[in-house]
Amino acid sequence: MHIHILGICGTFMGGVAALAREAGHRVTGCDAGVYPPMSDQLRALGIELIEGYTVDQLELKPDLFVIGNVVSRGNPLMEAILDAGLPYTSGPQWLSENVLQGRHVLAVAGTHGKTTTTSMLAWILEFAGLQPGFLVGGVPENFGVSARLGDTTEASRPASGHPFVIEADEYDTAFFDKRSKFVHYRPRTAVLNNLEFDHADIFADLAAIETQFHHLVRTVPASGRLVVNAREEALQRVLSRGAWSDVARFGVRGDTPGFRARGEPHAFDVLKAGVLAGRVEWRLLGEHNQMNALAAIAAAEHVGVLPQKACEALSEFANVKRRLEHKGEVRGITVFDDFAHHPTAIRTTVDGLRRKVGPGARILAVFEPRSNTMKLGTMKALLPWSLEEADLAFCHSGGLGWDAHEALAEMGDRAVVADTIDALVAKVVRAAKPGDQILCMSNGGFGGVHDKLLQALG
Repeated sequence: MHIHILGICGTFMGGVAALAREAGHRVTGCDAGVYPPMSDQLRALGIELIEGYTVDQLELKPDLFVIGNVVSRGNPLMEAILDAGLPYTSGPQWLSENVLQGRHVLAVAGTHGKTTTTSMLAWILEFAGLQPGFLVGGVPENFGVSARLGDTTEASRPASGHPFVIEADEYDTAFFDKRSKFVHYRPRTAVLNNLEFDHADIFADLAAIETQFHHLVRTVPASGRLVVNAREEALQRVLSRGAWSDVARFGVRGDTPGFRARGEPHAFDVLKAGVLAGRVEWRLLGEHNQMNALAAIAAAEHVGVLPQKACEALSEFANVKRRLEHKGEVRGITVFDDFAHHPTAIRTTVDGLRRKVGPGARILAVFEPRSNTMKLGTMKALLPWSLEEADLAFCHSGGLGWDAHEALAEMGDRAVVADTIDALVAKVVRAAKPGDQILCMSNGGFGGVHDKLLQALG
């Protein structure tokens, strides 16, 4: 089958493209913006990329158009598809019908940490010899790709199906299907990592997102498992609406049934119901990654991987690209890249870097409020809080519908605003000194700011 994917360079749709290619389909696709790491991965797979949504793409005559949720009514190619009555579906629906059927799906949901936790879980299963399939919203360094089918041979098929690990997003499916993506996945193991308000462009409040999470809970069979963050009140409210599966909690206190950590985030014991189950020593930082590890361990246990084995695997986990990724060093100034875009994620990332470099080094936080939620200004009041551990903060204000100067005013001289990438780079370069740590944060390509900084600093 020939499928043509609209919005192919998003992390999810790029993963769908990779899976379809591996399954033997001819895959082409288009997007309005192309940037690494997904563009590099797609080109390496030999997938033809077309810039823009031009109507002449109908001449490719694919068997099916797969539509990403970046596409809306008014898109010229989509309008042409509708006018011609051509077959189309969403990415999650295609995935459900063509990849996930008959698999033991392990879905990782949550406001933060989905990509990292999904990568950890996939690596644990790989380390244990289960050869899982996976689709991650990033590129796990242990694998080098964001998606693969994994072992699907009938001879090695477990009773519950070959495992497939998927990052489960609560964002809507497509312009013609406003359900959350994750309701399509029908997981047997579902991780509920955390839950905060996000996606202000489609959800009115936190209660609306809680409802979507409960829709996910409703799809997990009685023989399945819910892996739930015990510290999140919002998730307890979700479960209070009804839960029909085994519930394994992580982040518990004391000897409470469930999983907890004892020790520092970079070296800690894992305890289950107060009993030592294993130890993790790795190069990751921050309590958030410690919690992500507990979630992955509890989920892996459901497919037969003992916690001790899972801990051994995590001690060899190499993280995900764009998660405090070291981009380079010039004149003693280090540049990092991170995907953080929600205020809580920004704070967690800055705090993690502070732990890494100590109190003596300056952190220059360079960020753009690029997500739909941040563009709307819904959480702008939280930005000073999220940047408390940064010595200086540089905000790219281009395209915002709110005043970044006003939102960051309480930070005084510690906050700098620029409306273009080049102006932002110039201001960072003027402020930077040897020994500084420059932390760039965005959920997009950020105009190549990392390379521009390294070049300008040189």
